[in-house]
Amino acid sequence: MFALPPQCLSRGGKSIIQRCLGVASGTVLLLCGLTGSVAASNPHDLPSLGDGSSSIVSPQMEARIGSMFLKQLNAALPMADDVVIQYYVEQHIAYLAQYSEMQQPMQAIAVVDNPQINAFAAPGGIIGINLGLLIYAQDSAEYSSVIAHEMAHLSQRHFARGIQAQQASSIPSMIGMVAAILVGAAGGADAGIAALSTAQAISQSNQLRFSREREQEADRVGLSTLVRANIDPTGQARMFERMQQAYRFTRRPPEFLLTHPLSESRISDAKNQARDITDVPPIDPEQELDFQIARIRAEQKFTTNPAFDVTKFRKAATDKPNNMASNYGLALALSRNGDHAEAVERAERLYRYDAESVLYTAAFAEVLIEAGRLERAKAVLNRSLAYYPDSYPLAMLLAQTLIDEERFGEANAIYKQLSKQRPHDTLIWFQLAETSGLAGNVTEVHLARAEYFYLNGASHRAIQHLEYAKNLVAGGNRQLHAKLTQRIQDLRTEIRSSQG
Repeated sequence: MFALPPQCLSRGGKSIIQRCLGVASGTVLLLCGLTGSVAASNPHDLPSLGDGSSSIVSPQMEARIGSMFLKQLNAALPMADDVVIQYYVEQHIAYLAQYSEMQQPMQAIAVVDNPQINAFAAPGGIIGINLGLLIYAQDSAEYSSVIAHEMAHLSQRHFARGIQAQQASSIPSMIGMVAAILVGAAGGADAGIAALSTAQAISQSNQLRFSREREQEADRVGLSTLVRANIDPTGQARMFERMQQAYRFTRRPPEFLLTHPLSESRISDAKNQARDITDVPPIDPEQELDFQIARIRAEQKFTTNPAFDVTKFRKAATDKPNNMASNYGLALALSRNGDHAEAVERAERLYRYDAESVLYTAAFAEVLIEAGRLERAKAVLNRSLAYYPDSYPLAMLLAQTLIDEERFGEANAIYKQLSKQRPHDTLIWFQLAETSGLAGNVTEVHLARAEYFYLNGASHRAIQHLEYAKNLVAGGNRQLHAKLTQRIQDLRTEIRSSQG
């Protein structure tokens, strides 16, 4: 795999790539989905499987590049650990995808633990957001407009078309192109930028500058997605306009505006396009409520004063007692503030209002766990899991409850099942390694750690743990021993090909 240069990592204790297009010998880390150095072309020329871009970068090649990008992303950026937010983002993208022009399935959805506004798309069907996007968007239409825009970059295959415009020399050279999406502005990275050579800086500038034609095309295709999904298309112009006003006088705009430069003409175009749509739907109350719940969770992730949140949401809930989002926020804030009795009472009201809601069930279970009422939490979760057996957030919360009860073997079994359903989820592999250790299964510890390190781009460390596991099963489970031997060989082959 490709190692990120040390200049790309901040010194503030967080692994953050900040405007760093690194160079491992012979490799170029490209910004894709958002970037390009793309030659101007007709924004309405949509690619097909038989077009020139596919002859240079096939969808299969894009998937391989996306897989390499994911490893770099996991290694460099802190991923959000809120399973409820992850669930919301995935469900929302799945809803929009059915109305988009995307032909290929999604490979991964990343949620970055950063309060700065940003969203990105990478080749191979990868979409990611910062938690800051949930915080900054004021309603579901504004949020959806950004997601639809990123989907348009994927559906129009802007990465492949950009490579075609650059006349890439050969397909093998593409294997060495791994996306380096700039996610979240964090301090300490400017020194890394300064360390890059002038030539690299010029190249980086060209790569980062996504053509206005491609951005405009993504705006228009994204707008069409919103219309088909029956989402207010005026949200796009509102989002653009507020971002421009909010950051007009800042020395450094957020990463999203660096990779998606806004202009007056682009904002006007968004307004005009939306104005031409006569049948503008009202905001769907259920979609809006789900968004506001996710937004509240993202906000509370970065607040350091839960007592302030209690006061804020109590006032909002008093002013509008039927506002479910305010009551949801109050229940979570009370729990974080240690007011467990009232938190449980308020969360239970939400749960009884709609016991089929994953969002309400998860919140109720969370406050029960924090209150130490583990038996009730298990009962609530098991009831919902009977209806939604594959529910990721509910299963994760049940495993957490079992860990709190020191029933490590049962929790470990849940994580093992989830690892099969979500093999690219680093949080699951991390938890599986932890619970395997607590359950006394040393072989499973090494197997889980191997997958965790592999997904974080540390293939050498993954091989190390696979070797440990192979030694532990030597002379015992021959089938597993053979599988581990083959897996180690495959990883070594992958490392050699990436370095060649």
